[in-house]
Amino acid sequence: MTGETYRILLAEDDRFLRKAAETTLKRNGFEVTTATDGEEALRAVGTCNPHLVLLDLIMPKIQGFEVLRSIKADPTTAAIPVIVLSNLGQERDVQRAMEGGAVAYRIKANLSLDDLVKQVKQVLGLEAAPVPAAAAAEEPRVGKWAKP
Repeated sequence: MTGETYRILLAEDDRFLRKAAETTLKRNGFEVTTATDGEEALRAVGTCNPHLVLLDLIMPKIQGFEVLRSIKADPTTAAIPVIVLSNLGQERDVQRAMEGGAVAYRIKANLSLDDLVKQVKQVLGLEAAPVPAAAAAEEPRVGKWAKP
């Protein structure tokens, strides 16, 4: 990472995942502020000035969708990238979050903390995005229809 310390707001009510993600992010050089409900998340986004928000959708007090809407509606926080972490896997939930301004949507049940750190670094521009496997395996072509 660069010399700058990047601040992450982790809004997650599940204690185990919150502690595991916080520890992993800190070990990778990030400064982490945690919030256990939507109200704390909204307060923290205004006070800790995060470079990125990791946001659960199902939280006490204020749901994550409302937190996302509030972040994106405020001109002072609208540019902060938000990665949604949720077990809501329905396509409509994913679509709603992405249309609401999230840059990524991760299903917690399928989440590897190492992959989360990689995605955080990619979103912050600290690591190049990987080439999709299909694109990497595709043979180069010359012209529109020609084979090499």
